[in-house]
Amino acid sequence: MLSGISPTSRGQSPAPVRVWLVLCAMSMLQFFIAVDVTVVNIALPSIGAEYGVGGHSLTWVVIGYTITGGGLLMLGGRLGDLVGRRRTLLAGTTLFGAASLLAGLAPSFQVLVVARLLQGAGEAVALPAAMATIVLLFPEGRRRSRALSVWAAVASCGLVLGFALSGIITAYLGWRWIFLISVPFIVVVVVAALLLVPADRSVPRGQVRLDLPGSFLLTAGPLLFVYAVVEAGEPGANPWLILGALAGAVAAAAGFVRVESRSQNPLVPMAFFADRSRVRANLTTMVLSGALSTSFLLFTFYLQDRLGIGPLGAGLTMLPLAVALIAASMLVPHLLELWGARVCVMIGLACAAGAMVAVAVVTVLGGGAAWLLPAMLLIAAGMGFGLVGLQYIAVSGTTDEDAGIASGVQRAADQLGGATGVAVYVGIGFAPTLHAGDPFLVAAVLAIAGLVVGAVVIGRSPAPVKADA
Repeated sequence: MLSGISPTSRGQSPAPVRVWLVLCAMSMLQFFIAVDVTVVNIALPSIGAEYGVGGHSLTWVVIGYTITGGGLLMLGGRLGDLVGRRRTLLAGTTLFGAASLLAGLAPSFQVLVVARLLQGAGEAVALPAAMATIVLLFPEGRRRSRALSVWAAVASCGLVLGFALSGIITAYLGWRWIFLISVPFIVVVVVAALLLVPADRSVPRGQVRLDLPGSFLLTAGPLLFVYAVVEAGEPGANPWLILGALAGAVAAAAGFVRVESRSQNPLVPMAFFADRSRVRANLTTMVLSGALSTSFLLFTFYLQDRLGIGPLGAGLTMLPLAVALIAASMLVPHLLELWGARVCVMIGLACAAGAMVAVAVVTVLGGGAAWLLPAMLLIAAGMGFGLVGLQYIAVSGTTDEDAGIASGVQRAADQLGGATGVAVYVGIGFAPTLHAGDPFLVAAVLAIAGLVVGAVVIGRSPAPVKADA
C-alpha cells in the first residue's frame, strides 16, 4: 500500500491528492461504461448490415447489456462487501475491458451478443465497488456531494456523448472501434486501481457466500418483462408466449423476495429496506432513469427518422446536452448544500417532465432540430439535479459493511429503470399494434406519468436530506 493511502475503516484519512486521483480513475471507468450503454444505438444499422441481422435481433445488443448489468449489480455490490472492494473492482474492470476487446473483434453476431453480456457482467462487478470506494474515501457532507456530482456528471456525459461518438466513429473508423477505443483507457483504470486504491483486508476461507439464486431471479425478471413488452408490439406475436413471459417475470419477482427473506447470505438483506428514504430514492431513480433514457432515443429517432438527419449529424446535434450537463454538475453541489437533496430531486423531476412536454410539442408541431434545444437543456437539468440528489439520499448513512450494497442497489435501480422505461415508453409508443397515436407523443405522455409517480414517492420521504459541510 502506498503511503498516504489507508483504509478509512482504520480511522485514517487518505491524502487529498490521491483521493482525487482515485475519483478521476473511477470516473474514467464510469464514463466508458456509460458510453457503452448508448454508443451502439446509432451504429446498430451498420452492425446489422455486416452480420445480416434484422432490427428485432439487434435490440438485444442494447437490452442484453443493460439488463444483465443491472440485474447482476447487487451481486457485484455484495461481492465487494464480502471479498473486498479493490479485488472486486480489479476483477470487474478487467472483465469489462476483455469483453470490449471481444466485442470489437467479434467474428459473428452471436459472439457480439455474448461479448455484450460479458460487458454487462463486468460493469455489474466493477461499478458498485467503484462507487463504494468513492463513498468511503469522501466523508459525508460537502466533499462527498461534490464527488458524487462529478461521478453523476461523468456518467450523464458518457450516456450523451455515446451518441455523438457512435456517429463519428462509425462514419470514419467503422463500428468495431466503438468498442475497441475504450480498451486502452480501461487498462489505465486497472493500473490506477492497483497503485492508488487501498488494499483490502484478508478474507477468511469459507466466509464468502453468494446468493446466486437471488442474482438469477433479479436478472431473469426484467429480461422476461422486457421481452414480453417488445414482443407485444410485433405484428403477429403469439399472445400465449407474451402472457407466459409476463407470468414468468411476476414469478421471478415473487421468487426473489422469497429467496432473499430466507437466505442466510442474501444479496440484499430485507433489513436494508427498513430505511424508507433509501427505498423511495431507489424507486424514484427507476422512474427518472426511465424517462431520461427514453429522451435519448426520442431525440435520436426524431432527428433521423422525422427530419432525415444522418447518424453523424444526429450525434453532433446532441452535443449541447453534454455541455449543459457539465454546467449543471458545477452548479448542483452548491444547491445541494443549500436546499437539500430532496428539493434538488423534485427540481430534477420537474425539469425532466418539462423536457417531455417540450418533445411532445415539437413533434406535434413538426419543428426542426433547433426546436429540441429547450428539451435537451431541461433533460440536462433533470439529470444534474435529480440523479445527484437521489444518489446522495440512497447512500446516506452507509458504513464500511453496507456501502457496496447501497451503491449496488442504487446503480441497479438506475440501470434497470432505464432499460424498463425504454421498453415500456418507447415499446408502447412505437408499437403500431398497441395504439394509433403519434409514437413520440405517446412515449412522452407515458414518461410524464412515470415522473409524476416518482414525485409523489420521493415527496413522501420521511425527512429532507441536506449535504451539510
